[in-house]
Amino acid sequence: MSTAAVALRSAVHSALAADEALVSLLGGARVYDAPPRHVAFPYVTLGEARVTDFSADEAPGEEHQLTLHAWSRQGGHREAHLIAGALLQALDDAPLTLSGHRLVNLRFSLADVRRESDGRTHHALVRFRAVTEPA
Repeated sequence: MSTAAVALRSAVHSALAADEALVSLLGGARVYDAPPRHVAFPYVTLGEARVTDFSADEAPGEEHQLTLHAWSRQGGHREAHLIAGALLQALDDAPLTLSGHRLVNLRFSLADVRRESDGRTHHALVRFRAVTEPA
């Protein structure tokens, strides 16, 4: 993966862990790259990432698709929807600072909330699109 992708994930993680509305919904800064073995619900994980070349003329750039996952076990879809909304509020067009790179934009692109096969876990998948260029 590119250094810009690593910097973007780090900045997103920091922004989410510091977002008061999200932290309040989660009952703490429960934002993980990989959740602990016996994690308390609800929580958010940083998921899949896709990076493609977004260079224009001689200006290098990358387009990123970053997926976040929210996990809930509290009565129905409501909590998963609220967490997905908090992720949107925290990150859509956020002016994140990336180490060694410049964030051109960060935009919400997709949300999907569903019940998992265990019948009690609700899962919100929230995807963002970002464009970065070297600093």
